[in-house]
Amino acid sequence: MEKVVLAFSGGLDTSFCVKYLKHEKGLDIYSAIANTGGFSNDELQTIEEGAYKLGVTQHEALDVTDIYYRNCIRYMIYGNILKNNTYPLSVSSERIFQAYAIVDYARKIGAKYIAHGSTGAGNDQIRFDLTFQIIAPEIEIITPIRDLTLSREAEIDYLKKHGVERDWKKMDYSINKGLWGTSIGGKETLTTNETLPEEAYPSQVQKEGTEDLVIEFTKGEIASVNGETFDTGIDAIRKIEEIGSAYAIGRDTHVGDTIIGIKGRVGFEAAAPMLIIKAHHLLEKHTLTKWQMYWKEQLSNWYGMLLHEAQYTEPVMRDIEKFLDNSQENVNGKVTLRLHPYRFELVGIESDNDLMNSGFGDYGEINKGWSGDDVKGFTSILGNQLKIFNKVNEGQLDIK
Repeated sequence: MEKVVLAFSGGLDTSFCVKYLKHEKGLDIYSAIANTGGFSNDELQTIEEGAYKLGVTQHEALDVTDIYYRNCIRYMIYGNILKNNTYPLSVSSERIFQAYAIVDYARKIGAKYIAHGSTGAGNDQIRFDLTFQIIAPEIEIITPIRDLTLSREAEIDYLKKHGVERDWKKMDYSINKGLWGTSIGGKETLTTNETLPEEAYPSQVQKEGTEDLVIEFTKGEIASVNGETFDTGIDAIRKIEEIGSAYAIGRDTHVGDTIIGIKGRVGFEAAAPMLIIKAHHLLEKHTLTKWQMYWKEQLSNWYGMLLHEAQYTEPVMRDIEKFLDNSQENVNGKVTLRLHPYRFELVGIESDNDLMNSGFGDYGEINKGWSGDDVKGFTSILGNQLKIFNKVNEGQLDIK
């Protein structure tokens, strides 16, 4: 039989794909889960056991956490990237790295096909298909859920027909978990007026009161958390997630434009990404110049948009990454955040690169690096163009 590699999560859609590809297509199924840091060893073991019970020939867990952090998460931190000022691109950013891992595995075993369980109404179908087409044009793509336009009920009926019994109620919500956050889709996110219930979120409130969190950055990367250093940025993120998720911080619902042109909603929880991005952004406000901040905002917005829309392989992304790398030279210091149940506040920073401590002046208090006459002359020149305009076009600047 010809081999197919199925991008497998163990959920309803990919479980259906195993049975469909086996019984309707007669293919030899090799399932693979590309882990971006969201699964424990026990969870990976459970997914593997489920794959074999469904009838796959072989199952592999492909760990892409390190390459995902080095090639993507770092830049999302440098860029303070929040899609529509809300969503830290928890799922959309990881798909490209999962796709690369699936292709590598497919080539290793000599598979003719790659399959995934994306529907025809979301972003992931584009992210996977486009990446597969670009880096592995010789491998054919199979997408049963999209091609058959299946409802959830139809998938469940098909699986029951083939002897698969599960607690389908537990699958009411589609959950995608990675190092950079967890997305949650369910019946509420299909509406425009309902929000996800408390029980839909994987993390629940475990702590009351307040707690201070101190994140230290060196050249934009996390150097320590509450004074504790880590071997990798990945470990630091996990520590921050452990602390923040105990307060159920980082929950929200993202509303945005999909790649295919329709509007969509998705819930998410992302304690570490939200704490890190906001802390990093505050430190940059103190350590970067006005124009560094301005151009970072412009380029970071484009970087996030292109990443969201499956354009990671576009060469301009490498150009923006070089800019972001260079911008972090002086982003050094400690940021203190105060955590509360469901929210947090930024307390302040300490940094040898803090431009507020320049000695030139204290905002709203006293000027030390210039005189009052300097300001009078500067203001006079600054207003020249508007003075000229107002004289030539008398009355047009009047406020009615």
